[in-house]
Amino acid sequence: MPVFEYSGRNARGEVMQGQIDSPSPQAVATWMMSAGITPIVIKTGTEQSAQPPWLRELLGWRSLLDVDLLLFTRQMGTMVKAGVPMMQALASIQKSTRKQRLADVIQSLRDHLDKGLELSAAMAHHSGFFNEYYVNMVKVGEGTGKLEEVFRRLFAQLAFEKQVKQKIKGAVRYPTFVMTAIAIAVAILNLYVIPVFAKVYAGMKVSLPPLTQLLIGVSNFVVNYWWAIVAALILAVYAFRSYTQTRDGRYRWDKFKLKVPIIGSILVKAAIARFALSLSIASRSGIPLMQAFTLVSRVVENAFYEQRILQMREGVERGESMLRVAQSAGIFTPLELQMISVGEETGEIDDMLEQVATMYQEELEYEVERLSETLEPILIAGAAVLVLIMLLGVFLPLWDLGQIARQRA
Repeated sequence: MPVFEYSGRNARGEVMQGQIDSPSPQAVATWMMSAGITPIVIKTGTEQSAQPPWLRELLGWRSLLDVDLLLFTRQMGTMVKAGVPMMQALASIQKSTRKQRLADVIQSLRDHLDKGLELSAAMAHHSGFFNEYYVNMVKVGEGTGKLEEVFRRLFAQLAFEKQVKQKIKGAVRYPTFVMTAIAIAVAILNLYVIPVFAKVYAGMKVSLPPLTQLLIGVSNFVVNYWWAIVAALILAVYAFRSYTQTRDGRYRWDKFKLKVPIIGSILVKAAIARFALSLSIASRSGIPLMQAFTLVSRVVENAFYEQRILQMREGVERGESMLRVAQSAGIFTPLELQMISVGEETGEIDDMLEQVATMYQEELEYEVERLSETLEPILIAGAAVLVLIMLLGVFLPLWDLGQIARQRA
């Protein structure tokens, strides 16, 4: 994300200046106005934060992980609950961390607080670490005086998010490992094993079975044009990543992933769980429902569900009930719709959304646990068919030669 240098004056006429990661100068101006700063100058920054990732890594600007934000949130919640002043709390956390990048972020927060900014406004400078949902939750906590409660809820959600991501990674780890092993085995056979047999068969000057001819042809192509295959793979990966970074490409890819057999159902449950828990926490924290829908759509991590959530927001803006917009979105099962209906009638929609998230989390854990049992026979069968084709292609000529030799004897 681009880095911009800004300068402006606050309500007391003091000069406020610094740097912020933002998609555009207009976004910087919007943030400054919301923070009570009248913009004077906004220009593209050239400091260390705009350096290439590899150079930042070399200089020690290591990436911050989800667990860093989780730990920071837990520590902040504990400090606020104990009544520790904000500057002292940040200083204590900064001293306790062993990660220089996190210490730099906390130091930046302290510097902005020294200039008179609120904590949420200071966090907005580091959108790569504190997303928009997080910043708005903290802002609500500052306005309502319930910052400790907000940090507690944010910690619960971040812990939930971390668990969901671990479940998804665990779901795809086994098939990815098996497919990688099969790809490496096929490459070794084509580059080293089949060429040896091809030389032997060429010296015999015999007619080869069609399967053997096909395998030898494929092997010759791989040996002679391996560089072209590698280049094509790299180009394909680059083209795919470039396409999925576009708005339309990301939407189509995210929608396709949800339809993939076995894996798709896991991604669906993860997305619904994120939506239900995030909206429940945001609503309970006092964020207006329209704004909550917008924020939740950006943390659900799926463009297809993001579009459907924004569609729900538009329905609520028109005065439709939560049940009606949930039905029109087409992302909930009849059971979830019944729970939303009950919650809306009883005025406990937040509790029902939390129960939906818990239910999906339990189903997610169950599906991940049985994923290996489902995929293992499929992968074994696929590997067995591949090995059978290779063996038949390589050894059928030897079998035919043995038969000929017996007939001559």
